[in-house]
Amino acid sequence: MTGVQPPVFIRQAGSGEWRIRVHVQPGAKRDELAGLYQDRLKVRLSAPAVDNRANAALVDFMADRLGLKRSQVSLASGLSSRSKTLRVLSETEPDWSKVI
Repeated sequence: MTGVQPPVFIRQAGSGEWRIRVHVQPGAKRDELAGLYQDRLKVRLSAPAVDNRANAALVDFMADRLGLKRSQVSLASGLSSRSKTLRVLSETEPDWSKVI
């Protein structure tokens, strides 16, 4: 446990598993966190929303931000929507302060 209370957009889904609700803005100037949007973490990505590139960029960005391997972060829902849910697998709770 990191001692940081998980934000409203993060839910524990089981032992070593969390869900992160995000709102994605593809085609932005740069990859960055942009606060909250409807109780979801808003993420701006430079990748366009074609050929699954924004989804792959989202997984890479969040894994890097949380200090996890790419294989520990996956898209749980929202394949073709701006509102997505990520699945995070980790034996220890990630440092949520890196996404606040």
